[in-house]
Amino acid sequence: MASLTSISQSHTLLKKPNFTPSIPHNLSSSFTPRDFLFSKTQSFKLPQMASRSYVVSASTTETPRKRYPGEAKGFVEEMRFVAMKLHTKEQAKEGEKEVKQPEEHSVRKWEPSIDGYLKFLVDSKLVYDTLESIIDKAAFPIYAEFRNTGLERSEKLAKDLRWFEEQGYAIPKPSSPGITYAEYLKEISDKDPQAFICHFYNTYFAHSAGGRMIGKKVAQQILNNRELEFYKWDGDLSQLLQNVRVKLNKVAESWTRDEKNHCLEETEKSFKHSGEILRLILS
Repeated sequence: MASLTSISQSHTLLKKPNFTPSIPHNLSSSFTPRDFLFSKTQSFKLPQMASRSYVVSASTTETPRKRYPGEAKGFVEEMRFVAMKLHTKEQAKEGEKEVKQPEEHSVRKWEPSIDGYLKFLVDSKLVYDTLESIIDKAAFPIYAEFRNTGLERSEKLAKDLRWFEEQGYAIPKPSSPGITYAEYLKEISDKDPQAFICHFYNTYFAHSAGGRMIGKKVAQQILNNRELEFYKWDGDLSQLLQNVRVKLNKVAESWTRDEKNHCLEETEKSFKHSGEILRLILS
């Protein structure tokens, strides 16, 4: 406890308006008033005062960053969330889009034709040929992560088209929807890996889900229930998909939040192009 003499001296000093206390020798010379502006908490003792401490503090509480839907489970879940919102209610319970095009109705309402289905298969093959060629050449190192995933469809589609040809059907040339999409994929793959990965994810994962439903419905209506190779995978599909999910999440870990958002924003273009190709079934 401070002595009465010390307390008395302190009161005396405080009563003298013209008194300027000297800086004690043990106070760092680097301590200046500007330090208060940048420090979270400063604790110090006034010279010649009793041992009462005075604390100067600034509020530095930061508001937690708002998480994106699905972010806690990994970036693939973020992509899935955005994609599901672009479905119609007829297509998926999470869908929010209004039905505007024939292919946006539930597949139960479709009336496919053989000619239209062949156009769809041919354009789909062009897109998968393009995707798999881009992955094989790997203009960006991350593309090489997705070689030989077991999800590849190009060879399967080639077998299906040969079967149709053997049945006497004329195989059409690729049409505008497929050509346009293939060219777009080539364009972005050379300069925009985040955008390309969005299309890669949506093309392969959509085919493994809604695509299989479409294939089953078409087979019932116009193919006497024949299951095409396009809808068959070598190995357990759920495991193949999980393996790719892990790789996609790993790749996205090195992306900034802006790069992730850019990838998500590309989802709408992916749906636009794939929808135009899907519409061929009903032509």
